[in-house]
Amino acid sequence: MFTTVELPVWALVLICLLAAVTAASRFLFPSVRWFFRKRAERVVARLNKRLTRPIQPFKLARRHDMIQNILYDPDVIRAVNAFADDEGVPDNVAFETAQRYAREIVPSFSATLYFAFGIRIARWMATSLYRVRVFNRDDEALGKIDPDATVIFIMNHRSNMDYVLVTYLVAPDTPLSYAVGEWARVWPLRPIIKMMGGYFIRRHARNALYRKILARYVQLSTKEGVTQAVFPEGGLSRTGAIGDPKLGLISYILDGFDPRKSNDVVFVPVGLNYDRVLEDRALVASTTKVGARFKFRMSVVFRYIGRHIWQRMTGRFHRLGFAAVSFGDPVSLKAFYDGDEMKLAERLGKRLMEDVAETVPLMPVPLVCQVLEVTDGTITREALQNGFDALVEMLSPQADICMPRAGPEKAVTEALRMLEARGLLNIEGDVISVTDRNPDVLTYYASSIRHFLS
Repeated sequence: MFTTVELPVWALVLICLLAAVTAASRFLFPSVRWFFRKRAERVVARLNKRLTRPIQPFKLARRHDMIQNILYDPDVIRAVNAFADDEGVPDNVAFETAQRYAREIVPSFSATLYFAFGIRIARWMATSLYRVRVFNRDDEALGKIDPDATVIFIMNHRSNMDYVLVTYLVAPDTPLSYAVGEWARVWPLRPIIKMMGGYFIRRHARNALYRKILARYVQLSTKEGVTQAVFPEGGLSRTGAIGDPKLGLISYILDGFDPRKSNDVVFVPVGLNYDRVLEDRALVASTTKVGARFKFRMSVVFRYIGRHIWQRMTGRFHRLGFAAVSFGDPVSLKAFYDGDEMKLAERLGKRLMEDVAETVPLMPVPLVCQVLEVTDGTITREALQNGFDALVEMLSPQADICMPRAGPEKAVTEALRMLEARGLLNIEGDVISVTDRNPDVLTYYASSIRHFLS
């Protein structure tokens, strides 16, 4: 028993390390977690005093508890059993699959990360890249929404900057929970997005078990009043035009809604538009590829950040024009619900996307591109200005128009400068012509406002 045992140094280090981890997990970690949780609760209490819609307890619940709440839901248990029967696997294997899906979906919201860092970064990115404009933000109307109601912002999806822009603009009201596509499931975005309250969706999943777990999470978060932001189009618009709604998330919300017992759900239409979409060339190129999907690469991000910093250091950086957000009138689900279950999700999705389309702001670059679309590729500066002014006069009664303070002439000048710098236009004296360098990009921007003309 007291015989000396010789061990290599690496084995001794490994044993000491395992012992230290075990001791910390049993004695130190619980105390540390309790300390930081109490501190976080005090931070949230202070935040809730100034937020229009306070952070809901469900959003602050421990991630483990949220996952367990979903996994042991009776509907999910039945889905697990059905999955086991269909796949011919034991129930415990099916349950492990359900656990993997739940861990993938459920976020781990951090109020400190969201408000101390996320909002500041979103503000810096939005205002450094664009001149941001906001229309029809009726704080009084939003303030009249029942405090117990769940607010869901319904938006068109133009760019991945949409997440940043809307997060920054609604920061004084409430934190948002986003549904994020698979493109962002890469390091370091994955943990950051989860701590910012986002949850990942496999948009093309056909697995019934996965869809049931996703549905239960959406229904629980809606029931508990978590403010959400939803892109019904399901992905970035590749053509620039408003797309048809995908009814998945809307159907999940409706399935968990009982107009007699549930708190109201209020949808707020939000229209977004840009003078320059960062991903425009990639999106236009993807329209010619069957099954093409947007792929996120950190190398592209780092390269863009490096070029951006270099342009700022050399004084050659110009902001990418305007980015505008317009808010529509809230739509109450209880008021919309007429007792007719027939195609309710389809009717609601159609109504919401129509409202979103009506709120999309008009921008200088899309307006200029729309004028160029009806030419043979060549136009004089005077004719372009006249066409621009005619469009503004015709559309101003039905849409918000983002314009420089100096007026329409300045708007056309800035739009032409941006398009010429990208090689899309050639300007010689008073004659403007479309180059053969990706002319589909001009169509992409014109499409963002074409629904107003039809």
